[in-house]
Amino acid sequence: MADVRTGGREIKRKVRRLLASGDTDRAVEVLCRMPGRRAVGPLFGLLLSTEPPVRWAAVLAMGAVVARMAGEDMEAARVVMRRFMWQLNDESGGIGWGCPEAMGEVMARHGGLAREFSPILVSYIREDGNYLEYPPLQEGALWGVGSLAEVRHGLLGGALPHLPPFLAAPEAALRGLAAWIAGLLGARALRDALQNVADDSAAFGLFRKGRLVEMTVGGLAREALLRLK
Repeated sequence: MADVRTGGREIKRKVRRLLASGDTDRAVEVLCRMPGRRAVGPLFGLLLSTEPPVRWAAVLAMGAVVARMAGEDMEAARVVMRRFMWQLNDESGGIGWGCPEAMGEVMARHGGLAREFSPILVSYIREDGNYLEYPPLQEGALWGVGSLAEVRHGLLGGALPHLPPFLAAPEAALRGLAAWIAGLLGARALRDALQNVADDSAAFGLFRKGRLVEMTVGGLAREALLRLK
């Protein structure tokens, strides 16, 4: 038993070193060569990292690892998706940090899982669904929707009616993420709401195209309005 625990700790240390290296592409490549179940456990732990580069690398790596698992054993990948859902359930006793982001990243990489689980992801921003009350978790759910919208926007039409409250939220990140998604989904019905925040200079960090960048709400709203043209 001691050897098993020691081996588990060594895997966790190895995974963390990979994600902290700054070379996310290489980290993902190495992790995808590991048995999926061995990689997933440490990655769940690193979704909780207080270091943004490590946490976002864990999100990307989880997406790649679970998508590869789905190509080999769909049911094993479904188990991981259900684990994300459980972590976001009040009954779990946890918070679910990083889980909606990882769900979105997995589905962005695997169409079969996207078709099955995208309604669940959308339900986290629906007040009549599995609505996440805590703004930082709402931010994660919106990012997950946006990540999926970048590649599979056709699955997310059901998200559109639930964006307006976020465009008017007190938190800059929620307003900005909602504007980003509105543009990706071609939400012409939200043109006026986007115009209302087009001059909003509040800034927040958005993980985009593999890096964390500072964006303004207004900048994302104007980007969305350009897409709508």
